[in-house]
Amino acid sequence: QVQLVESGGGLVQAGGSLRLSCAASGRFFSLGTMGWYRQAPGSQRELVATVTSGGTTNYADSLKGRFSISRDNAKNTVSLQMNSLKPEDTAVYYCNANYRSYSLRNLEVWGQGTLVTVSS
Repeated sequence: QVQLVESGGGLVQAGGSLRLSCAASGRFFSLGTMGWYRQAPGSQRELVATVTSGGTTNYADSLKGRFSISRDNAKNTVSLQMNSLKPEDTAVYYCNANYRSYSLRNLEVWGQGTLVTVSS
């Protein structure tokens, strides 16, 4: 079982910055792609960014240039630096990780979510 614990959400004014962090813990053979998704009120969950274990990143087109994802494989963490925040970035942000169990099953886990509120 793998658990993801997120931190760093909160209230920020438009134009400000926030950094989200997510730590994976538990028993697993290896961690694969990790990422961040978000869900605004009344909307579907959408991709923010992902990063592979090798460091290859992928971003939602609308967020390129403002958001930056990174990971520390030694600490099993993934972070999301969010700059120039806009009110429309307000959402619950979820950490996601793909991992391989010791029984060699490929599984996926979600964090509990952290709320980011951007005021105008």
